[in-house]
Amino acid sequence: MDERRVWPPTDHADDLPPSARWYGTPAPPPRRVPRWLRRLLLIALVSLGAGALIGGVVFFVLSRPEAPVETVLVTDELAGLTYPIPPGWHEGALAPVTGFTSVAVNDDRATVMARPGEKLDAADPRPALLKLAETYSRLLLQGDTVDVIEDEKVEIGGRTGHTRAMRAEYRDVVNQPAFLRVTVLTAEEGRSVVLLGLAHPDDPVSRREIDTIMAGAR
Repeated sequence: MDERRVWPPTDHADDLPPSARWYGTPAPPPRRVPRWLRRLLLIALVSLGAGALIGGVVFFVLSRPEAPVETVLVTDELAGLTYPIPPGWHEGALAPVTGFTSVAVNDDRATVMARPGEKLDAADPRPALLKLAETYSRLLLQGDTVDVIEDEKVEIGGRTGHTRAMRAEYRDVVNQPAFLRVTVLTAEEGRSVVLLGLAHPDDPVSRREIDTIMAGAR
C-alpha cells in the first residue's frame, strides 16, 4: 500500500489548477529581470564607468601642476652682463652690427644686442646715450620720419643709466614702421654697457619682449 501522504482539498480548491488541489499551491517562480532591462542596466553601468574614468583623467590633467618655464640666459662675458630671453627667442652666433659682442633674435622680427661701452659720466649718462641713439638711428632705421617716444633715466640690475626709444616710419608702401631702443648702463671702473633692441615691423609684442629682456639684464 502506498503510504505517501497527500493533502486534502482546501476550501478554495476550485480556484486552483488540478495539480494544486492535492499537492499544494506551487511556489511562484523567482522574478527575473527582463532581458531588455538587463541590457539597459549594463549599458548604463558601462557608461557610468567610462564617465568616471574620463572625469578622473580630466581632473588629473587639470590638477597637475604646470611645468615651470625654463629661463634661458644669454651670457656676455665681454660686456660683463647676462640677460634673459623669452620663449621663441634664441641666442645668435654673431651680432649683425660691428662692436656688439652678443645677440638674441626672434626670427626676423626682433633683435637685442649688447656690447661693452665707453667711459661715461655715471651721474649724467644721457649725453653719451643721445650720441649713440643718433648713430644707431641713422644706421639701422633710416626712416623718413623718426619720432622719440621715450627718453628717461633707468635703473636695471643695480646699474643706473638712460634709455631712448624711437619709432621710424617710411613713405614707401614696402617698409613697415620700425622700433629702436638704445640703453646705456654704468659698469665697473667708470665704463658702460650698451644694449640695443630693434623690431621690424614695430608691434606691441616685440616692444614688450625687448623691454623685458633689457629690464632683466644683470
